[in-house]
Amino acid sequence: MKIALDAMGGDKAPEVNIVGAREALALYPNIEIIYLVGDKDIIAKECAKHKLTDERIEIVHASQVVEMHESGAKTLRSKRDSSISVATGLVKSGDADAVVSAGNTGAAVANATLKLRTLKGIERAGIASPLPNEHGICNLLDAGANPEAKPEHLVGYAVMGAMYAKHVLGVAHPTVGLMSNGEEDEKGTAFTKATFALLKEIQDSGYAPFKFLGNIEGGDLYETKVDVALTDGFTGNIILKSCEATAKAMSKWLKLEFKRKPMRVLGAAMASGAFKAVKRRSSYEYYGGSPLLGINGTVIIAHGGSSALAMQNAIRGAMEAVEQEVNPHIEELMAQLATEEVSQLESNEM
Repeated sequence: MKIALDAMGGDKAPEVNIVGAREALALYPNIEIIYLVGDKDIIAKECAKHKLTDERIEIVHASQVVEMHESGAKTLRSKRDSSISVATGLVKSGDADAVVSAGNTGAAVANATLKLRTLKGIERAGIASPLPNEHGICNLLDAGANPEAKPEHLVGYAVMGAMYAKHVLGVAHPTVGLMSNGEEDEKGTAFTKATFALLKEIQDSGYAPFKFLGNIEGGDLYETKVDVALTDGFTGNIILKSCEATAKAMSKWLKLEFKRKPMRVLGAAMASGAFKAVKRRSSYEYYGGSPLLGINGTVIIAHGGSSALAMQNAIRGAMEAVEQEVNPHIEELMAQLATEEVSQLESNEM
């Protein structure tokens, strides 16, 4: 297993990336190489500081960095020697099996799409972001890669999300729901109604690798057994950031209220174990990064504010996606659906 790590990507780069790589190498012996991509002098200094001397580390120099505020698409030309561009190039050349980055999401998506292309049968890639659910993990798909999606794009997301849930997360029978403003079949916009019709048609054909639950609402993300929640990247990104902001606000408010009275402080100390368990369950650090599904290669996009633990888990996520051969499963199912569509058209013409 060879991983290309964008060492300069993220708010706390390169330190957390170096430490995350060090911890991953200690935990996962099947890693052959982690390429640390970025300014070689800065990376070497950080490796020395954090005592990263593992022989499985190889520094690959990249002279540029895509900043968080920059347009990812525009940097394709202006920063061809950026750390994310060079790291993605290692996957394209076959030198690496996967790329991991906590840097500019737009740049990661643009470079992956341009250099690696999409899988056969997939028109647009999508980011699958994990949300903790009462029944396990619900992947919100798309969480920001494709803001102006079409109904057929969401069909691809449904297949990709189901395959990821089945082969990486171990869900035997994945369920898929469509984000809407009500559970009734007739609710939604023209976009969601068209998507609903396509998903219903696929399920009725018997070729769907998932159970379609129909329309779902915000509460279903946490309360219902749904493994993949479908939406366009614009809406998905708003949902994801709203969830993150709500979690931070609730944590802050709880701390303030506990400090108001001595008895509350005592109660908080007694319940510290429960609070830690909830924090672990809801923190993105333990889930690592989000896979960019639909790309002809493995791409993991980590949170911009990732810690070393988050980067360690992002590397683990990349390993699991490669080992479980998610992409071949996606291509196989998309081919089956395409064949079924052609057969249906021919049948209707007769």
